[in-house]
Amino acid sequence: MTHPALPRIAYLTGQYPEVSLTFILREVEALRALGMEVQTCSIRRTPPEQHPGRAEKAAAASTFHVLETLRNPLKFLAAQMYLLRQPGRYFRALRLALQTRAPGLRALVYQIIFFLEATVLAHHLKREKITHLHNHFVFGSATVAMLVSELTDIDYSFTLHGPADLFEPYRWRIDAKTARAKFVSTISHYARSQLMFFSDPSHWHKIRIIHCGVTPERYAQPAPALPERRADEIRLVFVGRLAPVKGLRVLLDAMHLLLPDLPQLHLVLVGDGPDRARLEETATPLGDAVTFTGYLSQDDVARAMQAADIFVLPSFAEGVPVVLMEAFASARPVIATQVAGVGELVEEGESGFLVPPGDVETLAARIRSLADDADLRQRMGARGRARVTEDFDIRIEAARLVRLFAEGPGDDIRPDPLAPARD
Repeated sequence: MTHPALPRIAYLTGQYPEVSLTFILREVEALRALGMEVQTCSIRRTPPEQHPGRAEKAAAASTFHVLETLRNPLKFLAAQMYLLRQPGRYFRALRLALQTRAPGLRALVYQIIFFLEATVLAHHLKREKITHLHNHFVFGSATVAMLVSELTDIDYSFTLHGPADLFEPYRWRIDAKTARAKFVSTISHYARSQLMFFSDPSHWHKIRIIHCGVTPERYAQPAPALPERRADEIRLVFVGRLAPVKGLRVLLDAMHLLLPDLPQLHLVLVGDGPDRARLEETATPLGDAVTFTGYLSQDDVARAMQAADIFVLPSFAEGVPVVLMEAFASARPVIATQVAGVGELVEEGESGFLVPPGDVETLAARIRSLADDADLRQRMGARGRARVTEDFDIRIEAARLVRLFAEGPGDDIRPDPLAPARD
């Protein structure tokens, strides 16, 4: 039930819903469970393969799609006529779009497109009586959110994830976006520190840590193995986008090293993406020791986690991956690369192992250590579950967000009353 004192908010991102961004879907669901009215908006409509489960299908059906509206001449003209009733705001927003563009003609064209997208979104949000707009990531949709706020009296905020958010901070003007935002949430201390580096100190008090999270009990229910297990196998699982940045070629190289001595190893790769064909070709010599499942629903991902013995994430770049939280919630030990904020979740030697990115030999050695020691797997899995239950429960993080939406960040810089208790 919606609480009358809470603002009416909208969520925006470039593509929603999307299988690799289920953490946004979970965040929206958790906010609604706490009484917030949340409308979802997406710049582009995602294709059906991004909607494997009921939750994703329902989200796709109820989401407002900006580009589709922009391409409708009547709706586009209606938005311009509505907003031009306040010409001062309209032309200030256009000026802001031009002032915050990156160099070059291509960037100018895109900035004008972002402005036009902002006009149709602003019209929609005003008609829906939305009072706050929250955006995930710092790219084009965050530019649209900033321009919507300039066009209207709707406050905006955004979540910075990293590392991709930080690849081109000057192009995406995260300094200006931070300065104009009501608040900014970051998913880790690492991400917060980087945003502080690129923003003026007068705005640091607005930067708050709000973790992505999971519902731990979802991963504790016994379920049939997915895929089915052999009686003697030791199963490794990866969940994520099949893209070069995930380091899966390194993991397959490690499997080549390990299988002669550990023929019971079985690697399950859950997900899809641009590198799948190349990975399948690379995995061919490994035979049935590697299984590709494609995209799975959230419930089936939970089943895949529960059927695993070890979760492996060999990425070259990550923020604080939700898939590691899912593995911990399933009481499974993890092996992950020491990049960005991963060390804020994985305790080396306690809940898993951290390895250098791209290091095949160390990755293989850590897999061997866990494959050879069932007791170590059990101890690490139990520690990981305790960690995620304590610090990465989506309901607790959503409650922190509700407070920010309702009250703002305040003016204090330290201590941060919304920061997690554990540093």
